[in-house]
Amino acid sequence: QVRLVESGGGLVQAGGSLRLSCAASGSIFSFNAMGWYRQAPGKQRELVAGITSGGSTSYADSVKGRFTISRDNAKNTVYLQMNSLRPEDTAVYYCNVDYSTAYGYRYNGWGQGTQVTVSS
Repeated sequence: QVRLVESGGGLVQAGGSLRLSCAASGSIFSFNAMGWYRQAPGKQRELVAGITSGGSTSYADSVKGRFTISRDNAKNTVYLQMNSLRPEDTAVYYCNVDYSTAYGYRYNGWGQGTQVTVSS
């Protein structure tokens, strides 16, 4: 089973930046994909950014050009650099990983969430 520890959330003014981190540990043989989701009050959880095992990235239209997802394979960590933050980016951000164990089993895991609040 995987353990995901998120950090980096907080309160920032509009136009500011934050960097989220998600460190994974456990019975991980390889990552198939990693991503960041967010959920604002009263809204459904949505995919913000994803990165595949090959390094291909994808972004929600609302964050393109402002957010960047990256990962450090040696540290089993995925990052989300968020620039030019807007009040509508306020949400709880969740890390998600799709991984395989050494025995070939495939799992999906979620982090505990980290609050990002952008003031106007």
